[in-house]
Amino acid sequence: MPMTLQPASLSAAPRDILHKIMTAALRAADPAVQIPRNMPKVPRGKTIVIGAGKASAHMARSFEACWIRENGSDDIANRLGGLVVTRYGHAAPCEHIEIVEASHPVPDAAGQKAAERILEIAQNAGPDDLIICMISGGGSALLALPAPGISLEDKQAISKALLKSGATISEMNCVRKHLSAIKGGRLALAGSRAKMVTYLVSDVPGDDPAIIASGPTVPDPTTQKDALAIIKRYGITLPAGAQKLLANTDHETIKPGHDCFTGNDVIMLSRPQDSLLAAADAARDMGLNTVILGDAIEGESREIAKMHAGIARQVATHGQPSQKPCILLSGGETTVTVRGDGGRGGRNAEFMLSLLLQLRDEAGFAALAIDTDGIDGSEDNAGAIMDGDSWQKAITGNIDLADYLDRNDAYSAFEKLDDLIVTGPTLTNVNDFRAILIY
Repeated sequence: MPMTLQPASLSAAPRDILHKIMTAALRAADPAVQIPRNMPKVPRGKTIVIGAGKASAHMARSFEACWIRENGSDDIANRLGGLVVTRYGHAAPCEHIEIVEASHPVPDAAGQKAAERILEIAQNAGPDDLIICMISGGGSALLALPAPGISLEDKQAISKALLKSGATISEMNCVRKHLSAIKGGRLALAGSRAKMVTYLVSDVPGDDPAIIASGPTVPDPTTQKDALAIIKRYGITLPAGAQKLLANTDHETIKPGHDCFTGNDVIMLSRPQDSLLAAADAARDMGLNTVILGDAIEGESREIAKMHAGIARQVATHGQPSQKPCILLSGGETTVTVRGDGGRGGRNAEFMLSLLLQLRDEAGFAALAIDTDGIDGSEDNAGAIMDGDSWQKAITGNIDLADYLDRNDAYSAFEKLDDLIVTGPTLTNVNDFRAILIY
């Protein structure tokens, strides 16, 4: 016979518990905590900070403050400079490092201009200089430098098609780097006369440096043949210039073992697992059992939600894999295959809408899911939250949640339920964070 478990008492309201756990996860993802512990030696020449990503401006500001504080002469400060590009709204002002903003997830002309300048800065660095490269998620779109024979409009069209296709982040970035003049190790090649240190904030399952922002400063083991296979798998039509480029084996990315990587350092500052561990610690401090399901979960958002719902029910009904009260935690990057036009919302809102439909009016569940950069897709929310009242609000408001899910319109559904989570830009990015409370 199944074991029937009684409702567990909680130390606070379910939503308050979830918000505290989310806050702990975001705090652990802040790269500013790790940068002072990983400072390089002062070079004889200039210190040049370049980079791209949603967290890159915050990383640059943290580095600048620590560099000047630790090495504090006017001469060293005057030899510090560079250029970093981040997403619109994610800038962090610096005194010596220029910060510019560009479009994400679809690239724009501002990103292309910034990438051109960053490549030129790297090319001009000499043997006595030190290049500090700040790389975080979002850098693939922000470093928008099309390879010869491809226009920015081509890159934009391909980006939109990939985003709608359901391709994983590793698949999308494989295609992106093979159509780029700066990604796939090419930025390291451009700056190969100087010493280079790359700081990374991982937003990809598995934390592979070659996938984060399409690996501009690290070796790329993938090939143009791999990129063409991904294009074929998802039925994407390439512009003629892109098709021709991928068929030209002379335009391969920079492979492992190339001399341009010799002596360079790669430092991982923040990972999804760091946030999950911090969230688990916060949950235990509140008297909750914790289960980390994984930091690299991929798949269709609505299907991953069904899997999470099944595990949550197993906890509620059988006390497996943990007794109540329990928090299920997971990270990674799910995907959404867009099935229609006009829907609003990102992968985390879609996950939550599917989860809500699975759990419906069952008692003893609350959950949230966010993108840790504070922007879920292209809307103003980080994600969404639900508890036992959410389904009843949908019934009372005559909100057909299944219809919203069919239209990939999760944002609008949670907007009507008043269950959106809006944090604003967090200035970090370790991918999705999901927490399900069973009590």
